[in-house]
Amino acid sequence: MGVARERITLAQARRTALAAQGFGGRPSGPVTMRQVQRLVDRVGVLQIDSVNVLSRSHYLPAFSRLGGYDRGLLDRAASKPPRRLVEYWAHEASFVPPETHRLLRWRMQRARDEAWGGMREVAAQKELLQQVLDVVAGHGPVTAKQLEAHLGHEKPRDRSNWGWNWSDAKRAVGYLFWDGQISSAGRTTQFERRYDLPERVLPPAVSQAPDPTPADARRELVAVSAAAMGVATEPDLRDYFRLKPEESRAAIAELVEAGRLTPVEVAGWSRPAYLSASATFPRRVTGRALLSPFDNLIWFRPRTEALWDFRFRLEIYTPEEKRVHGYYVLPFLVDDRLVARVDLKADRFVGDGVLRVRAAHAEAWVEPAGETPRVAAELAAELRDLADWLGLPDVAVEPFGDLAPALAHAVRG
Repeated sequence: MGVARERITLAQARRTALAAQGFGGRPSGPVTMRQVQRLVDRVGVLQIDSVNVLSRSHYLPAFSRLGGYDRGLLDRAASKPPRRLVEYWAHEASFVPPETHRLLRWRMQRARDEAWGGMREVAAQKELLQQVLDVVAGHGPVTAKQLEAHLGHEKPRDRSNWGWNWSDAKRAVGYLFWDGQISSAGRTTQFERRYDLPERVLPPAVSQAPDPTPADARRELVAVSAAAMGVATEPDLRDYFRLKPEESRAAIAELVEAGRLTPVEVAGWSRPAYLSASATFPRRVTGRALLSPFDNLIWFRPRTEALWDFRFRLEIYTPEEKRVHGYYVLPFLVDDRLVARVDLKADRFVGDGVLRVRAAHAEAWVEPAGETPRVAAELAAELRDLADWLGLPDVAVEPFGDLAPALAHAVRG
C-alpha cells in the first residue's frame, strides 16, 4: 500500500516501522518453515550474539513476532541444505538469506583492510592460509578446534594479555571467513562455527552467480534495509548493514531516483526520512512482545529514541553496582508503545527450571493507577509464553524495579 506522503506523524512512523518488522499479528496455529522464511525475508538479517543468559539472540526475534515456535526450524535453515540462512558479517555477525550473502562480496574483497587486526596479521601467511583451506576442503565442515587438531596447532593459549588470544590457525580461518573463501555451515550446540567451502554451503544459484558491482550491491542492501524499516533516516538505513555514510547516501539517491524510496518528513524528527515503496500505514498495531537487546527493531539506539523516546543501553559490560536496569534487559512492547523493560534469566539450576525476572521497570509515563495493571497483566502473560517456549515450568519475579510488585501479583494470578 506504499502511499507517498510529504509529512507523516510520529505515531504513523511507529506503526509503519512495526508493520515492516512483522509485528501486529502472530499466527494462531503451529509455526511453519514457510512462516519463518517469510519473517527472515521481511527483516533481512538476524544478529548473532554469544550471550546465552536467556536464549541465543538470533532465536528471539522470531519468538517476538511469531510466538512459540520450534527453534529447530532456524537451526535447519542455517545448517541443512538447501540453506535458507547463511552467516556473514552483515549488521554484526549475522544470519542472512543466501541472496543477501552475495550482496556482501564487496565487503569480502575489503577483508585485508577491514578485518580485525589479529586476522589481518595472518593475511600475509600464504602457506598457513593454504593449509587451512586444504583442511576445510578435505574435512569440512570443521570447527576451529577441529581445524587446530588437524594442523597440529593445539597448544595452551597465552593468557598474559586481555582478549581472545586466538591461535594463528583460528585467526587464519577467521580471515578466510571474512574474505569469503570459507563460509559457515552452521553452528554447533556450543555455538562454534562449522567452517566449510562456500560452494558446499551456498545454493548453486548463489555461489555461481557473478559478483554484483559494489554500488549495485550496496543499493540493494539499502533497499532491503528500507523495506525492513518502513520509514527511516539515512543513518538508520546506513546502520542496518553497517555501511559508510558516502555509500548509503549514494545508494539512497539512486533509490529515490528510481521511485523505490520517497523522501518524507516525520513530525518531531530533525533529519529527513525515506519511505519504502513497500511501506504500509496500519491504523492500529496490536499485540505484545519482549524484544532481544539485539532485535532489528531496536538495535540502532538513536532510532529507538526517535520513534519511542526510549533510551536503551546494553549494560552487560557495566559493573553490577552501576547498572540501572540490569544485566540482560528486554524492552516490552504493547501495541505500538514500548512500555517497560525486564532483566531476564533462564535459570535452569533451580528445581525443574525457572524464568527469573531479576528486575522490572515501567516507563516513566506509565501511570501506577492507570496503565500499570494492564502492562503488568500483559507482561505476565508474555513471560508465561516465553517460559513455555524455553521449557521452563515457572516464572519468578524478584522485588527489584517499580513494576515488580504489580508484575509479581499478575504472575501469581
